[in-house]
Amino acid sequence: MILNRLQAMPPIVVSYGLSIRRLLCSGMLCRGLLCSGLLFSGLLYSPLLLAQEGGITLFSTAQTASGQDYNVKIEILILMTLLGLLPIMMLMMTCFTRFIIVLAILRQALGLQQSPPNKVLTGIALALTLLVMRPVWTKIHQDAVIPFQNDEITLPQALGRAEVPLKNYMLAQTSSKSLEQMMGIAQTTGDAQQQDLTVVTPAYILSELKTAFQIGFMIYIPFLVIDLIVASILMAMGMMMLSPLIVSLPFKLMLFVLCDGWTLIVGTLTASVQGI
Repeated sequence: MILNRLQAMPPIVVSYGLSIRRLLCSGMLCRGLLCSGLLFSGLLYSPLLLAQEGGITLFSTAQTASGQDYNVKIEILILMTLLGLLPIMMLMMTCFTRFIIVLAILRQALGLQQSPPNKVLTGIALALTLLVMRPVWTKIHQDAVIPFQNDEITLPQALGRAEVPLKNYMLAQTSSKSLEQMMGIAQTTGDAQQQDLTVVTPAYILSELKTAFQIGFMIYIPFLVIDLIVASILMAMGMMMLSPLIVSLPFKLMLFVLCDGWTLIVGTLTASVQGI
């Protein structure tokens, strides 16, 4: 009723070009939104109040014979956080980086722009990563996951056990020069096994990039030779306007297929991973 009367009122123009009717309607709308927000927040907050009044503990820790144990809700929160970091761990702590870089260089060497597509290359690199690192996953599952599921160890102990096989794998691929550089940046001393993942992971990434570019260089040389031969022949024939890349592409594909290139590439990538 009040809103209808306000809408029926003639607009009384005030300063800054606004009318009293618009100001009143805006004020009522803001009050309505504010009341709705308070009501919604009260509905959301009421279970927490009931939980506190009923004595339901949301966050708690307990002392056990093996150490400090966390509440189930905190463990779920930590596991969900680790699940969110899983893509980063997959990129930075596995051989996925090496595989995807080599496959991208191979596609560039062949002269193919979008074939195979990026999704196909990512799928191939991911499948090879899961296959090559299968012993590491098995070791983590046996030493950390199964005892934690059987309530034999706590969550911090499970994370500590899972760190050992992964660190051993990364140290086997990491060069001593990269590790010493990261230790100098972190200002830490001691043996390589005594370093934590914040030092080992950057050193491992640098070593993986170096290894990937070394393999990519060796793959690129045969296709570069074909490009040079085709370019020289076209120049000798006076066909300078014809792009050598267009002519050399069928020859590079034929050479790659005749040599069973995919098998050689996969064999080279899997053999380059050490310490598995």
